[in-house]
Amino acid sequence: MAWIKMIPEDEAENELKDWYDKLREPSGGVDNILRIHSINTSTLKGHYEFYSSAMKGSKDLSRKRREMIAVVVSNVNQCHY
Repeated sequence: MAWIKMIPEDEAENELKDWYDKLREPSGGVDNILRIHSINTSTLKGHYEFYSSAMKGSKDLSRKRREMIAVVVSNVNQCHY
């Protein structure tokens, strides 16, 4: 299993703290898939913008259909995240 250094939420400062505050889930934490970018906030921003574009981009597909596509792709890729 791969291991990537991440800055814990309670140690985040400045811009990273602002991003963590923005990305905090209702459960109270930030997803690991986003936290892996904690040592480079420009990649965190890029990941977030890419995800937002894919899930909220053009009006051709509803959010529900985008989520269904994401589930199928994750299943095909055997991604349990």
